[in-house]
Amino acid sequence: MDFSGPDAIDKAIDAGLDLDGSPIPLEMLNLYKEVMEKEGARKRSGVKKSMRNRIIRSGAKHFEQDLLNQRLLQAGWEGLKPKEIEFFFR
Repeated sequence: MDFSGPDAIDKAIDAGLDLDGSPIPLEMLNLYKEVMEKEGARKRSGVKKSMRNRIIRSGAKHFEQDLLNQRLLQAGWEGLKPKEIEFFFR
């Protein structure tokens, strides 16, 4: 099974397999599904806020702090907050 692309993790979870092909224990799958079901029912605060959060979570893996901050500002969002810098860059 091909576990590449942006939905690789979801495909692997649906198949009950880790990316290396090993099975994910049923207890782990059940807890994950329970939490995701609750998360799916949670009210959202706004698309732009969620987009910013996703950009920071993933962008911190691909961009240096100053560049990510600059790109956020250029796009019209507020720059990195001190707590985000502490969590993702320290």
